Amino acid sequence: MRRTLAALVASATLLAACSTAGGNESAEEPTTTTSTTASDGATSTTKAPAAGARTIGWSDCGGGFECGTIALPLDYSKPDGETIDVAVTRHRADNPGERIGTLFVNPGGPGGSAIELARSFGRAGEIGDRFDIVGFDPRGVGESSPLDCHSHLIDIYDADPSIDSAADREETLATSQAFVDECEQKYGDILPFLGTTDVARDMDEIRKAMGEEQVNYLGYSYGTSLGQEYARLFPTHVRSMVLDGVVDHKPDGLTTAETQAAGFETALDAYIAHCKKDGCGFGAQDAGAVIDAVSAAAEKEPIPAPSADRDAGPGVVSLALAQALYAEQLWGQLSRALRDAQDRDGSALVALANMYLGTDGGSGISLEAYFAVSCLDDTWPTDPNEVIDASIQAEKEVPRFGGPIVVDYVRCAMWPAKAKPLKPVPADTDGLPPILVVSTTNDPATPYENGVAVAEQIPGAVLVTNEGEGHTIVKQGKPCIDDLVDAYLIDLTVPEDGVTCR
Repeated sequence: MRRTLAALVASATLLAACSTAGGNESAEEPTTTTSTTASDGATSTTKAPAAGARTIGWSDCGGGFECGTIALPLDYSKPDGETIDVAVTRHRADNPGERIGTLFVNPGGPGGSAIELARSFGRAGEIGDRFDIVGFDPRGVGESSPLDCHSHLIDIYDADPSIDSAADREETLATSQAFVDECEQKYGDILPFLGTTDVARDMDEIRKAMGEEQVNYLGYSYGTSLGQEYARLFPTHVRSMVLDGVVDHKPDGLTTAETQAAGFETALDAYIAHCKKDGCGFGAQDAGAVIDAVSAAAEKEPIPAPSADRDAGPGVVSLALAQALYAEQLWGQLSRALRDAQDRDGSALVALANMYLGTDGGSGISLEAYFAVSCLDDTWPTDPNEVIDASIQAEKEVPRFGGPIVVDYVRCAMWPAKAKPLKPVPADTDGLPPILVVSTTNDPATPYENGVAVAEQIPGAVLVTNEGEGHTIVKQGKPCIDDLVDAYLIDLTVPEDGVTCR
């Protein structure tokens, strides 16, 4: 189950070197300065690329943005070998005379486009005035040598995610293997080099190409994995860092999936409680009973969906429920879809599922990139049946989401590239400034406890608790959160550890 809110967030608002004993790569490079002129004629002084840095060929791409591509080592252990193209965009600070530096943003995924987020990121106020807003699509995503091996995408998510028969198991294994085989056939040579460690090194190469001594960073969901890995590798290159909707890589992959399933269940309970007060159009019916009845009906026979591209089977229902929990704004749409399904029209459920899959024309994420990264970044079983068995057990403990979320990672037990699991930021890391960790109490995809754990792992990190629903919150209109984040990014004012925004 993906860990992103890329579309909703957007609409709402180095050469590899041997690591030191602590895992840090933080040598500084000499820089020079150059003057740049903004569109309004104002001139500011910025740093030129460091000596020996790779270059980005910038060109105007509309809306005040510059776009460019940088060729980076495919394999950082062979810095002079084959390269991979990584696309970058930036909008220079609107007030260049008071420019602080660059703010890199990442929307999550893995598989979400940071270029799309940067172009839609709200620049009102001092954030836009004082920072260059920068987004680069991670390798394999969007405009950065994207993967395209999703011919079987609908098949793997239309399969029954609740494995209660030999036929269900066989279908899950067959559709998953077809998906994995296509990706291996097309991209087997580059799959080993798409993990977050390589992307973090890419970010540092982009930093150097821009002539920046340090970066400011805002990462959502999977973007918090990228932030943590960058902080682990290059702690002294961080000026400020905000992690929102946090992924914790200390547990293994299956444990993380089981925790995520519990997070979705908690979020669904909040929706059901909301409907108990609001009604949600279900009359005297309990929303939980409606959900279970619709799920059972789809399990028995797909619900006709005359206005959609396919009928609503159990896989569609599961995806629709998950998608609606990413943002409280989608609860009304879920209620309408469930009411329609009670009347034997599953079209609105399919629409929600397609929103999740990104097949509705929206921003979405690259599911092939999602697995290419997720399967590298965590430790997984090598026997797919072990993942299926774990999903059956998880469903007993978390009835509505345990099965679907855990079985989603059966692809990782089949993945052809060897895993390179991420490590937490070491407690003895030197030179890292305080990092701001934001965690939401009813976040379905990255449960609140993740933020608590990661804030304890990273030396000097500060936890900000958001009491609320949905996945991620920064720059989505909640003043308490945004004021704290702005003060931190601009003035390096670190809030009190444990502050809560209600």
